[in-house]
Amino acid sequence: MKNLGVFAKSFIIFVSLFLVAQTAVTPCTVAVVSGKATPDGRPLLWKNRDTSALPNKMAFLLGSKYSFIGIVHPLDKELKNVWAGINSEGFAIMNSASSDLAESTGMVGMGENGIFMKRALGECADVADFEKLLDETNGHRQVGANFGVIDAKGNACFFETRNSSYVKFDANDPRVAPQGYIVRTNYAFTSPVKHGGGGYIRFERISQLFQSASAEGCLNVPFILQEAARDLVNEKLHSYPLSEPKAFDPAAPVYINTTDTINRNSTVSVTLFHGAASPDKAYLSTMWVLLGQAICTAAIPLWAHAEAIPEVAGGEGTAPLNDFAIALNNYLYPDTRGHMRQYLNVTRLLTYRGNGVLNRIIPIENKVLEKTETMLAKWENEKPKKEEMASYQKEMADWVYLSLCESFPDIKDQIPES
Repeated sequence: MKNLGVFAKSFIIFVSLFLVAQTAVTPCTVAVVSGKATPDGRPLLWKNRDTSALPNKMAFLLGSKYSFIGIVHPLDKELKNVWAGINSEGFAIMNSASSDLAESTGMVGMGENGIFMKRALGECADVADFEKLLDETNGHRQVGANFGVIDAKGNACFFETRNSSYVKFDANDPRVAPQGYIVRTNYAFTSPVKHGGGGYIRFERISQLFQSASAEGCLNVPFILQEAARDLVNEKLHSYPLSEPKAFDPAAPVYINTTDTINRNSTVSVTLFHGAASPDKAYLSTMWVLLGQAICTAAIPLWAHAEAIPEVAGGEGTAPLNDFAIALNNYLYPDTRGHMRQYLNVTRLLTYRGNGVLNRIIPIENKVLEKTETMLAKWENEKPKKEEMASYQKEMADWVYLSLCESFPDIKDQIPES
């Protein structure tokens, strides 16, 4: 049975990697928030990553100038691509693919998005360095993306980027972002292609959520992790499964299509970068990570300064935290026939073991958020050694994994053995 488990896990990874190679666009929902718009004055950078490749894990890497941590795929053995990350200087980057920015057809025009982000993390100390890199590579790269970046100097920008040109959007500029934030999905505002790209329904929804949060003064880490990233509303279909659930009949479970929701059937990870207040505090720049669909796991904090990744979030093969999230994802999306994979079983989500999935996950995450807030306040006054940060993030990651397994024992049993 152990060999069967290894085969099953390997097969899943192989198929997912094959599928992502065949997918022209990897939709994502992203945002960049100026420190002027956050309660604590620290910028935020967020990405719900959507792709056909379910497995994700974290890696610590050494660049030409700076070390960094980032999201990678387990089968990318050479770690050529990084899909969101932050380096030792507090510079963070992520992207949303935008096919209307590609200067050639298919993935060819966007094939270096992950490669380019890895290079930026290794070379750039701040947004100015990134803009310089864009200038130097104009005409010599193959990308089609909205690149979001923040740094320890308080910069927070989007760059709508093509092979040979880019346009900068500064969240600190009131003429560009009067409320101090910018959201994007999978189309560009400067594209020469009218109504190209995708993600228009998601863009409308996330714009509404951020506007409300901004008015309430709560554009912060908990809002993005627990409301924006996990949002399942489709207003076009008048579907509000969490706030207005339909009556439940176990014999006839309620399903919703999550193709156009922010938390999508293809969401495989969430990264939220909580930037530093100043360059001398760059070590406090935090990367919050959900290794899996947002409704299937809890967030853990990581730091580039720690120069390490907890085993449950990285490792040689797949990440145990991600393995759990994939197993829970399979439970919530049980019908794999054709396009039925796009349909979430809301009955299972809301009634799992009596109180539902999120009522078991959110308390775990809240404890991590509370404890980490206390730890960050301590580190604000005294810079920790990298070993202390590494030890703390391991403690949190291990506790989250153990807590999830204890809260969902039948889901844990569905994870193929290593």
